[in-house]
Amino acid sequence: MNHKEQLGGVFAPITTPFFKDGTLDYAGLERNMQKYAASALKGYLALGSNGENKNMLTDEKLRVLEIIVKNKSKRQVVMAGCIAESTYETIRFAKEAERIGADYLTLLSPGYFKKLMTDDALYRYFTDVADAVHKPCLLYCAPQFTGGITLSPALIGRLAEHGNIVGMKDSSTGNMDSYLLAAPEHFAVLAGSANFFLSALIGGAAGGVISLADAFPDMTAKLYTLFAEKQYEACFALNREIVRLNHAVSGKGGVAAVKCAMDLAGFAGGYPRLPVLPLAEPVRQSIADTLRGAGLIS
Repeated sequence: MNHKEQLGGVFAPITTPFFKDGTLDYAGLERNMQKYAASALKGYLALGSNGENKNMLTDEKLRVLEIIVKNKSKRQVVMAGCIAESTYETIRFAKEAERIGADYLTLLSPGYFKKLMTDDALYRYFTDVADAVHKPCLLYCAPQFTGGITLSPALIGRLAEHGNIVGMKDSSTGNMDSYLLAAPEHFAVLAGSANFFLSALIGGAAGGVISLADAFPDMTAKLYTLFAEKQYEACFALNREIVRLNHAVSGKGGVAAVKCAMDLAGFAGGYPRLPVLPLAEPVRQSIADTLRGAGLIS
């Protein structure tokens, strides 16, 4: 399988809609998925940071993943976040994600024992999980969620030699070029932010996981299409608009702001789960004004 082709495009980091009391809105998630399945998205990252992975029970995560896999279109790809602090728990969850039907397993560095997470410890962690499963694995570099752990380019180069580690998502700041240089040609690198998605594509990235796609899937997918078709003038113009909107949405309040934009765009965004607070009304209004000014909502 050519994983760079399989991962070439825009992926939405699926959010998990909660009601105000903290219970999970499974019906809302299913409605969202039905809309996404009809969009131009290449696929999804389930159970990532936008999915509030760490704020969910294991049985909730599995049901959410089942809904995403069941409702995707046949052409779409599902990456499942298998995120735990121990190798043992990560493998257990990864095997459940395989059973449900995820196409890729996304692995985040453990961060609780940050000082002990040397390159050798992380190499052992990622390769132990990759050895224990059958579905291909993706690394996930997100120091903002791991106490500051950033995967080194040297470690990426070592891990890329493993037969079942086929790519990575980079949500860190300022490391994309180093990862692209460290990775062999077959290794699929995905940008984790709209802020550097286009520059990553120019440098050789396969695709991107873009939070703005949760509210505006076709708009973000179009950016990749324009790039692939070498319509660079239109691509650069759309990129400027997407980056501006990304600062106005995700930059205003992370997952709570993404959910706000989803609500405004007709999706089931819902509440974040406490202790993450919903947006204050002035911030919600600011996001609404920005989206209305861009002609994205009425």
